[in-house]
Amino acid sequence: MPHPEADGAPASGAAPASPALSRAWRNERLGIALIVLATVCFSALDGTTKVVGGAVPVLVAMWFRYLLQASVTGALVVARKGRRAFATRRPGLHALRGVLFASAGALAFTSLKLLPLGEFTALQMLTPLLVTLLAAHRLGERVTPLRWLLVAGSFTGALLVVRPDAGDFRWAMLLPLTLVVVNAAYQLITSALVREDDPSTLQLWTAGVAVALTSVALPWAGAFPTQPRLWALLGLMAVFSTLGHTLLTMAFRHAQASTLQPFLYGQVGLATLAGWWLFGHAPDGWTLLGIAVIAGCGAGGTWLAGQRGGR
Repeated sequence: MPHPEADGAPASGAAPASPALSRAWRNERLGIALIVLATVCFSALDGTTKVVGGAVPVLVAMWFRYLLQASVTGALVVARKGRRAFATRRPGLHALRGVLFASAGALAFTSLKLLPLGEFTALQMLTPLLVTLLAAHRLGERVTPLRWLLVAGSFTGALLVVRPDAGDFRWAMLLPLTLVVVNAAYQLITSALVREDDPSTLQLWTAGVAVALTSVALPWAGAFPTQPRLWALLGLMAVFSTLGHTLLTMAFRHAQASTLQPFLYGQVGLATLAGWWLFGHAPDGWTLLGIAVIAGCGAGGTWLAGQRGGR
């Protein structure tokens, strides 16, 4: 005889949801909270990167950021786990994740030197849509029609913010579009690895590979900064990057990739506010409407995550 809640709608007077369902619900909400915090960190990282982008060579900034991230992660993780911190059955996949991580950093840094913060971030909002599409086909995750609607609605809000003009297309826009593909691959690999390894192992491998790659190219990087303010900002970049990617990894342990993606669109609103505050780019009415659409889809995603079966 089928369970009374098999179709996702409990019968009148039915017993409360099973502990397994309640646990899954809590995990999904925790994943959403973690992805929201990661979004805040990534927005702060982009803003800081744009501030230092005109004064520090790309490779110098990336090398220092990855070195500090690897040092902090290594000190904490190795002290707690020892050599077990590096243990994994997928070293090749970890190395690929590190290469993608380093490539994404370089593409983002260069893009932010050439494009406004809001425009760059809006183009990056293609990443959640691509991840959702790939997750549905490659990871076998179930994506309900309502979730598809939330992704589409969030992307529409991002377009309202940026309002791209075909006649104003510049070659620099190809950089963040390439970054979309790199980030999508990075997130899908992250989603696969967290099913096998601890988040600290992912961070240790990723930071280590990124340091190795940038260290090889360091002799051709350019001049190091001399102002203490720039070194402090580079340190902030490392802090925001470390926290953001750690939170992102933890989020994927608690919720499906397709569930988390709508919440990444909140970064458009944060980037718009940061551009207004730091660079004087005041949002107009269409921009505010786009932010409202994005926020509404995020709220809808929170409600949807609380419904059994994601219906």
